[in-house]
Amino acid sequence: MRITLLLPILALPILPWPILLWPILPRPSFAAELPVRRVTLSNAGLMQVEREGELAAEAAITLDAPLAAVDDLLKSLLLRDPAGQVQEVRLAAQDLAAEAFRGLPLRPEDFADRASLMRALRGQAVVAGEATGRLLDAEEGEAGLRVTLLTEAGLRLLLLREGEQLRLADPALAAQLARATEALATSRSADMRRLSIRLAGATAPRRVGLTYVTAAPLWKPSWRLVLPEGGTGEARLQGWAVVENHSGADWEGVQLALVSGNPAAFAQPLYTPLQLARPVLPVRGAAPVTVEPDTGPRPAPPAPLAEAMADAKRFERRAAPAAAAAAPVAALAEAMAEASPGRIAFTLPNPVTIRGGETANLPFLDARLPAERLWWVQDLAARHPLNAVRLGNASGHVLPDGLAALYDADGRWLGDAELRAVAPAEQRLLAFASDRDLQLSRAEAGSEQPVRIAFRRNLVEVGLAQREEVALAVDPGGASGRMVIDLPRRPGATPRFPVAAEGDFGLRTESLLEGRPVTLRFAWEREARQEVPLWDPGLGDPGLLPWRGLDLEQGLRRLPGGPGSLESLQAVLQRLPAEAPGRDQLAGLVAALAEARRLLETARGAIRGAVLAEAALDRARAAVEDRSGPAKEEARRQLNAASLAAGRAGSAADAAWEAWQRAAQAVRARTG
Repeated sequence: MRITLLLPILALPILPWPILLWPILPRPSFAAELPVRRVTLSNAGLMQVEREGELAAEAAITLDAPLAAVDDLLKSLLLRDPAGQVQEVRLAAQDLAAEAFRGLPLRPEDFADRASLMRALRGQAVVAGEATGRLLDAEEGEAGLRVTLLTEAGLRLLLLREGEQLRLADPALAAQLARATEALATSRSADMRRLSIRLAGATAPRRVGLTYVTAAPLWKPSWRLVLPEGGTGEARLQGWAVVENHSGADWEGVQLALVSGNPAAFAQPLYTPLQLARPVLPVRGAAPVTVEPDTGPRPAPPAPLAEAMADAKRFERRAAPAAAAAAPVAALAEAMAEASPGRIAFTLPNPVTIRGGETANLPFLDARLPAERLWWVQDLAARHPLNAVRLGNASGHVLPDGLAALYDADGRWLGDAELRAVAPAEQRLLAFASDRDLQLSRAEAGSEQPVRIAFRRNLVEVGLAQREEVALAVDPGGASGRMVIDLPRRPGATPRFPVAAEGDFGLRTESLLEGRPVTLRFAWEREARQEVPLWDPGLGDPGLLPWRGLDLEQGLRRLPGGPGSLESLQAVLQRLPAEAPGRDQLAGLVAALAEARRLLETARGAIRGAVLAEAALDRARAAVEDRSGPAKEEARRQLNAASLAAGRAGSAADAAWEAWQRAAQAVRARTG
């Protein structure tokens, strides 16, 4: 049967073709728009809308929404139906007119009048009365529309008056033209879109509902505080809220809730057609063969947590106001998943027909997965932890990346979370809000403990165990549950706390909170080394070092037994455990250094006396040269006495220095 499109001459400018959304798929007999029942406004700039009403067995649901809200609707739409199954969500393309006119020989501006439309269709096969040919030209005149056709017999000029018809001979082009006119009519309301939700499986009327979250103006609170007389007593605080309804639908007798929280919320361009750039692969000829050497198999990834999520404690929050039980979440038509290396394919169970220019939102998964509510600390400096859920992939196949809208069992929206690809049996933490009822406070400290001693020539090597600790004070405000804490790695340090997992997040550990304030401590230990020199090797062998010509006071710290080394090693010895390797040898060395210190102080005193005696001898020699007569004789007598005193002082200094040198050699012998 040949299908033709009739174009009434006088009606062309007013686009007479009907709007057909699904000309191929069978459509329900009628559709219903569910009234708004509940609205929840958040101070995060979001709005949760709940619609509910009676729906006939074969009816679809329609929903008119502003264009700016379509992305949020596609992201967060949640359907509740006790009997039906969701088949699909349909809406017109974002750029409906551009899609409808793609491939047509005309553009929207050609619909300005009928002559313009005819001229845009030049070359097309048409039928006008008994004449058949290709349309060459059209011109509006006083008597009617003059049309020029190219027929088998040649050019033919026709005058089409009111009531006469021009038909397109190509049925496919006629159908495209009808859709183009439909798109023009729809695009006149470019700031609104109509979503149609098709359900199947219900055999009787039932009560259904839908919930979605979209952007909305903030509700703005203001307060009135009335102080008591005299400034002491009971004050009166009144709160006011400014609320705007920019939802695109009337709120008539809705239950309105105002929420103050800090949920995570994201926007994603689900309604905007996106195309990814692909690399251009050039035509290649023969190329050199490159062979990578075999590096052997890699170790298996760490096993998942041994503790079953089903046995974990649930949150025990303060009881929320009782709410009516929500209808069960409507089932989705689940796709068949087929996995191959590096790939997962979801095959829809039913045939799908999508017209060009349409957008469809089709279900592909309806799985039950183990989940656990918990707290998650990603930043130790944060004041509050995150509310999160631990999700385990028990579906048997990879779950692809996506943005998740989280609801509780009563249908209250909790927040958004990004779900990264999850392999079978893997787990992911999804954070969706900040828990301002739980307080955190952090402190850090460090210490070091000597644990072993080793000796090298002229050096004592002290092995240290350094400890770094982070203390996290937690006040759960009476709530109980599990807390997951991510701690940064510390290169070279070994954690001294249970590590549940490692990854890009660092080190993950877990603790159970039991409703009361607690301090959680996390420590790392690392080995370090400290070298304590006993003397300066630049001075040479202390046993051969003469005291004469040595600036003893300036070089005192460079000598065995000098200040510095003895005090450092005494402090190490006091802190060293009794069973530490090398402790007994260190005790002997400290005793030897203490003896060297004592003899060095004695030598210092003797050397100072020898220096003073030498100075007195020099003064006596100068006096003998300066005097004459009886005074000269007296000066000679004093010179002899100074010479004897200088000799005794020098001998004492030599003896004291030699005693110190023997002690220094004993110290040196203990270091090998």
